[in-house]
Amino acid sequence: MRSSTQRWLVAAALCFPAASLVAQRPAPATQRQVDSLAAELRRVQARLDSVLAVLARLQAAGLRNDTTLAAVRAESSSTQDDLASLRAAAAAASGAPDSAPAARPEEPTQFKGREQSQLNPEISATGDVRAVGTTSGIQRDNFDPREFEIGFQSALDPYSHTKIFVSLENGAVGIEEGYAYWTGLPGHIRLDVGKYRQQFGELNRWHLHALPETEYPLALRAYLGEDGLAGTGLSLYHAFGGFGTHELTAQVTRSASDAELFGGGGRPSYLVHLLNFWQLGRATYLQIGGTGLLGGNPDSSLKTAVGGLEFRLTWRPPQRALYREWTVRGELLALRKRYAGIGTTRLGGFVSSTYKLNQRFIAGVAYNYVEDPLGGFITRQVIPSLTMWESEWVELRAQYTWQKIAPLDATHQFALQAVWAIGPHKHETY
Repeated sequence: MRSSTQRWLVAAALCFPAASLVAQRPAPATQRQVDSLAAELRRVQARLDSVLAVLARLQAAGLRNDTTLAAVRAESSSTQDDLASLRAAAAAASGAPDSAPAARPEEPTQFKGREQSQLNPEISATGDVRAVGTTSGIQRDNFDPREFEIGFQSALDPYSHTKIFVSLENGAVGIEEGYAYWTGLPGHIRLDVGKYRQQFGELNRWHLHALPETEYPLALRAYLGEDGLAGTGLSLYHAFGGFGTHELTAQVTRSASDAELFGGGGRPSYLVHLLNFWQLGRATYLQIGGTGLLGGNPDSSLKTAVGGLEFRLTWRPPQRALYREWTVRGELLALRKRYAGIGTTRLGGFVSSTYKLNQRFIAGVAYNYVEDPLGGFITRQVIPSLTMWESEWVELRAQYTWQKIAPLDATHQFALQAVWAIGPHKHETY
């Protein structure tokens, strides 16, 4: 039965090119060549029928000689290859068109625009909700929908990109960041234009939902503004090597915290940030940086200067990076406001550490110290926390804050935070 079926299949395969040859009606000049190919085709067909018959007899007899069967199958495969070659030669002799298109003359390269789907920006949304409670005083505003953020990101062309983040906070709509940046400039310089969080230290650049604690460090909030330092202006960035990797950032902006920090004059402020990075081993990384910020209001003879030093040490074994990581970071800030050349310097800073217990849980602790910008009060905080990184879209955190403002008694606060995200933005730390 199998032999009969195989013969019908071979006959059908042979009839198709024969019918095609007849339909093409070759010119007299090629008739002899077609006749010769047809005779060769009949000879190969007879050879294939013989091979198939031998194979059928061997299978019917239940033969288990693998060597003999392999030889017969090889002969059958060789015969089928010959048939394919003959079909191709017959098609060429009859003038049938080849399956491959004819080569076209070279055309000049043209720029093609992106498809409609590529023109759409990447859209993401992030929610950040916190519940807090204290051990003393009146419980008020315990549940805080702190921020809902919608982000738009897109490549405008091969050399320029844009990021826009709209913040929905306490019923108010604002632009947290909205800037375009260019990466293909001479000297490997990156240029940012628009509103952005400024590169003061390390954590000021991060969005609120991406921080290792539920709030920005106390020194950043006290000296740079409740939401940290952000402004509208120009930013230049350049990375270079030589005994490590180094990044230099220079920014000219009108700060969003202009009233508190620079006296509300609306004048430009100037920031310079230098970051140095070294890989100490296969699993250990160190970065040390410094920041300088200048601004003021000549109408009130105010000059403000803020300086900062930062460091971060990270241990992350390559083989177990998903399960183990230890980071220690810290910043020291100095704020000096001078009216007509007279003013005092206030100090503040923090030290924090996070340790990844496994793939899901991260334990952290932070210590904050701040001298009040307006008086002699000193605030200290100790903040342990436990974060569950449920997935790359969901993060849950429990946090306790011990706070002491001299000469007042200590206060205690407990907080639960939930952060979730949709879209490609996720928990990006910038």
